[in-house]
Amino acid sequence: MKGYSSNQIKNVVLLGHGGSGKTTIVEAALAQTGVITRMGKVENGNTVSDYEKTEIEKGYSISLSLIPVEYNKTKINFLDTPGFFDFVGEVCSAVRAAEAAVIVVDASAGIQVGTEKAWATCKNNNLPRIFLINKTDKENVDVGQVIADLKQKFGTSVAALDDRDSLNEAVAETDEELLEKFLGGEDFTEDEFAKGLAAGVKGGDISPIVTASAIKQEGIKEFLDVLLKYVPSPVEHPAYPATDAKGEETKITPDPAGPLSAFVFKTIADPIIGKISLIKVISGKIVHGGEVVNTTQEKPEKMGATFFLRGKTQVEASEVEAGDIFAATKLQFARTGDTFTDKSRQIKFPAVDSPEPSLFIAIEPKTKGEDEKVSSGLGKLRSEDPSFSITRSAETAQTLLGGQGEIQIGIITTKLKERYGVDVTVTDVKVPYRETIKGTADVQGKHKKQSGGAGQYGDVHIKFSPTSEDFEFAEELFGGSVPKQYVPAVEKGLRESLSKGPLSGNRVTGIRAVLYDGSYHDVDSNEMAFKIAASLAFKKGIEEAKPILLEPVMHVEILVPDEFTGDVMGDMNKRRGKILGMEPQTGGGQKLLAEAPQAELFKYAINLRSMTQARGSFTMTFERYEEVPANLAQRIIAEHKAAVEAEHQ
Repeated sequence: MKGYSSNQIKNVVLLGHGGSGKTTIVEAALAQTGVITRMGKVENGNTVSDYEKTEIEKGYSISLSLIPVEYNKTKINFLDTPGFFDFVGEVCSAVRAAEAAVIVVDASAGIQVGTEKAWATCKNNNLPRIFLINKTDKENVDVGQVIADLKQKFGTSVAALDDRDSLNEAVAETDEELLEKFLGGEDFTEDEFAKGLAAGVKGGDISPIVTASAIKQEGIKEFLDVLLKYVPSPVEHPAYPATDAKGEETKITPDPAGPLSAFVFKTIADPIIGKISLIKVISGKIVHGGEVVNTTQEKPEKMGATFFLRGKTQVEASEVEAGDIFAATKLQFARTGDTFTDKSRQIKFPAVDSPEPSLFIAIEPKTKGEDEKVSSGLGKLRSEDPSFSITRSAETAQTLLGGQGEIQIGIITTKLKERYGVDVTVTDVKVPYRETIKGTADVQGKHKKQSGGAGQYGDVHIKFSPTSEDFEFAEELFGGSVPKQYVPAVEKGLRESLSKGPLSGNRVTGIRAVLYDGSYHDVDSNEMAFKIAASLAFKKGIEEAKPILLEPVMHVEILVPDEFTGDVMGDMNKRRGKILGMEPQTGGGQKLLAEAPQAELFKYAINLRSMTQARGSFTMTFERYEEVPANLAQRIIAEHKAAVEAEHQ
């Protein structure tokens, strides 16, 4: 595979619902151009795109694949993306490297949720789009109805390429002279029509429809011809937003003759080769063995191993021009989202937007002592897929894995085992409850121990009361009842006691403690004795001062189509949540603003997807702590007590 100049390249992302045939379309294009002699099948695990072990076993795409197709002196870089919504992070990465999208529609299924999401992705990213109605060979398929449905759903800009009447009006709106000619009843020349259509597609004003049966290789050549005619080349891409060395906004023109700028849009964590960086050259060119500056990490990088990828096949690339996509290994610092430049221009492109995780589970290694292996493996997998998160909860001592859904989390744990040899157990996430008090207490804590030789003696009287602060400590001693040198030990004993409350073993907050009296022994008193006395006073004081449980309450923003609004609101009420308001969204749908206890939201992503036919989405952020209802608090306290008793048996 040779290198191509910028005007001979087309970067196209394939989007669409799972099972619509994106991977098969790529197979058909490879067969049509003679790269393969026999088409593979997704279900057989022998396609060029789906080459990972997990993809072969599961029978569906998990990661984006880069598949170049050379056709009529043009290189079409297909970015084949997964259809499952759990892998939306792969779509986000692929979109950043494309100049246009092909939204694949299953002719037998028509418009699906994935079709709608693909359209929204293109709109949000100002990405030109073409519809490909696939699987036209299936029985009882009504292609005309699918086209009519697409027009009704997405507007008059959508039209089949053989529907000249519909396209003429759309073409006319791309140019004032063409509009004047159209309104005057004149016909366009073929050249005028072609130029107007290309301009309309480039501007996102026209979304042409083509049809094909990829499995039978019918319509594939015509499809490739459409891409060559109407997909913008990389140099036609609008100037890229970036920031300069001073942090000020600037624009980078995709100029092959300009200074080097490139962008890592995807990282592959290969267990044998190591890290593979997929890079789009925005301007200038990259040369094998050349030096570049990683402006994101502020480190120099050497392009030691550069090659073009076709699935897992590597072809050495000695030089890569602006607009093309290549892969590099052995880069020391590179991560997804990093920018490369030469020394003449220190700019940074924005990072890849990855959706926030919405489903959380807790994991722990099945084999004791493998925590480091789990952490290392997850770190490598996250370099490949930034759409999941790994956090360690200090309060619950759990490792939390956050993702977009059950399928993604299952794939992550499977890869962890297969690639890095570490198996994990999945458990429910513990709620980081807190304990506090509503009343006051005046207690004594006395620690006295005599076992031959020097003993231990510490005696404190402490008043406990609520406060809006996390913890307050004061001393109001008189007459030397507790020597001043032991006061810090008392405070330390109290602060250490905050980590484990008497009700549920959770952190205690909102406590004011005043040391006002006590006693000591000239020989047996020491810092440790007063520290222990303080902890005894703490336990007694909290138990006597009307202790209560607190739970984290989250602010939730839910995007939902109008027809599901009632169901989602009703469900939120069942979760002890409150709907705070509604905001109508441009293009339809509502944003529901709500608050709900975190305990009710760990698996909300699954329920919301079910309630809205996968059309709903949400984000949540911590808002505050509130008192747990008495009936729930009793159950939580009883469960903690039973667990403690079981530990001591």
